[in-house]
Amino acid sequence: MTGAANELRNDVGNDCPSLASKMNEPLGCAPSRFPAFHIMTKPVGPICNLNCKYCFYLEKENLYPAKAAWTNWAMQDNVLESYIRQYIEAQSVPVISFAWQGGEPTILGVGYFRRVVELQKKYANGKRIENAFQTNGILLDDEWGEFLAENRFLVGISIDGPRELHDCYRVDNGGQPTFDRVLRGLGFLKEYGVAFNTLTTIHNENCRHPLLVYRFLKEVGSGYLQFIPIVERVAFKPSEDGLVLIGPAHPQEARVSAWSVEPGQYGKFLCAIFDEWVRQDVGRYFVQIFDVALESWLGLDQSLCVFRPTCGAAMAMEHNGDLYSCDHFVYPENKLGNIMEQPLSSLANSEQQRKFGRDKHDTLPEYCRKCTVRFACNGECPKHRFIRTPDGEEGLNYLCAGYKMFFKHIDPFMKFMANELLHQRPPANVMDWVRLGERTSAAKKSPGRNDPCLCGSGRKFKKCCGRGI
Repeated sequence: MTGAANELRNDVGNDCPSLASKMNEPLGCAPSRFPAFHIMTKPVGPICNLNCKYCFYLEKENLYPAKAAWTNWAMQDNVLESYIRQYIEAQSVPVISFAWQGGEPTILGVGYFRRVVELQKKYANGKRIENAFQTNGILLDDEWGEFLAENRFLVGISIDGPRELHDCYRVDNGGQPTFDRVLRGLGFLKEYGVAFNTLTTIHNENCRHPLLVYRFLKEVGSGYLQFIPIVERVAFKPSEDGLVLIGPAHPQEARVSAWSVEPGQYGKFLCAIFDEWVRQDVGRYFVQIFDVALESWLGLDQSLCVFRPTCGAAMAMEHNGDLYSCDHFVYPENKLGNIMEQPLSSLANSEQQRKFGRDKHDTLPEYCRKCTVRFACNGECPKHRFIRTPDGEEGLNYLCAGYKMFFKHIDPFMKFMANELLHQRPPANVMDWVRLGERTSAAKKSPGRNDPCLCGSGRKFKKCCGRGI
């Protein structure tokens, strides 16, 4: 593949394992038991030192109204130890991957995660332990840099582009911009050699500047880029639980938020970045959605669950041990139970969770089932399926038009790269193929006498290859 095998799974619903080999598995089937599953762990719940205007998770604080100070949100040691033990024991794979998110996990301090590592070693039982850590970067310093490097944490750092785009929404609790502090935190990661990815949310502002965002991320040293579309529905009045940002099946009237990315603009964003990447950056910079698309064109199971036929193997756990079906489905109706009351393994493999995973396929509209890019999209994330198809069927993905645009646009390039891989040649050969195609296309056009010569000499056509014509 073109991308890293250790991509940070910090997108909602990112699934495991990567690059599955069941190429002939029928669409819609789901295992009766997950040999491995993924949990986005919230050791400090939704508590954060930022107040990003588009954040869907901050309001989850309303689900736990008895909490007061942020210290009351920290996952207690007995819950932490039980979780680490159960998570390792429940999975029949040699490598166990933990993911720590929030809120903002650095609020807990380095000492808290030293305890995490200590408990992981205690219960590893011969398995290799990996840790992924998502942060806004504000609190990173020398101590964090040293710890993260020493314990080989893979860090995802959230940054939305250059200053004017990042600071549109990513502000602190006082409403102040955060760009400079994020870059400072990123500097510590680079100084200590910490492996990191960048996570960039795509909203109504930065989506209009794709190449500005892409080139900026490369300039700050990101080799692994993730683009996460922001799509939220805002209810006209809060639910009984105090939630305003609602799920796709919620009966309340709602509107798409002002900060959400528009479908067509998202498609254009992806296409513009892909066009630059496929000409000069294949094998040098790794963009998650491009890597996952290549898996689709190779006929492999996608390593990102939003593009797989079924889901369910990626859950979220709150600070008190409550387990939910998915990070984007932390609603009371999607609570599976609490790991201090029921075994984690039984919750993760419960019929409720398996049905949640199957529903992704089973509720796919007929319009999607007949779509020519269904093999690459599979309806994307169920959270975004709240509009109607052209013939009136419910359950179409809000971003459908953008994904159609993108997947159709990249089709010839993906076919070429897939063929290169199947013949054990580097997919980066696509860059030469693209340049050759562009030269061939240009050669078919007759240049004017004063146009630059197509041979690349730098002379005018009439004074070079066009002499005497």
